[in-house]
Amino acid sequence: MQDQTAKFLNLSYNKKATFVFAIVALFLLLDRFLKTLALLQASNLKLLSNFFFFQFEKNYNIAFSLPFSGILLLFFISIIICLITILSFRAYQNQSNEIFPLLLVFFGAASNFFDRLRFGFVIDYLYLKHFTVFNIADCLIVCGVIILLFLSLRKK
Repeated sequence: MQDQTAKFLNLSYNKKATFVFAIVALFLLLDRFLKTLALLQASNLKLLSNFFFFQFEKNYNIAFSLPFSGILLLFFISIIICLITILSFRAYQNQSNEIFPLLLVFFGAASNFFDRLRFGFVIDYLYLKHFTVFNIADCLIVCGVIILLFLSLRKK
């Protein structure tokens, strides 16, 4: 009986992990689509009055245009993506709830890293007046880190 219960719990976690993976992958696809659209579109598109625009911007720096760039940044991001990959596999093997935020961070970082390798910059397209230009990948990273922090605090 315990063996069947363990199989059921494992199956349940696998389904949950697959669902989470699919949702995060959809956000990744949306990000890639919007980045392609931003590259093709030359003009600005007002999304919310004069406050929020869809506007192509080259970002040579890290998230939210913080000034850190160059070959050192590529090396640093490569190491982080490798570490996140290892942590994601461990979280999956341990059936940890940390798999969701780790996937958010991984896919967000991978999308922006792909831009850096292909174009030499990250394609940003969401412009908040008086704040910054960012993309969905940046949002995935920030949300993933916030959830990881919350889970970490909850453990303590």
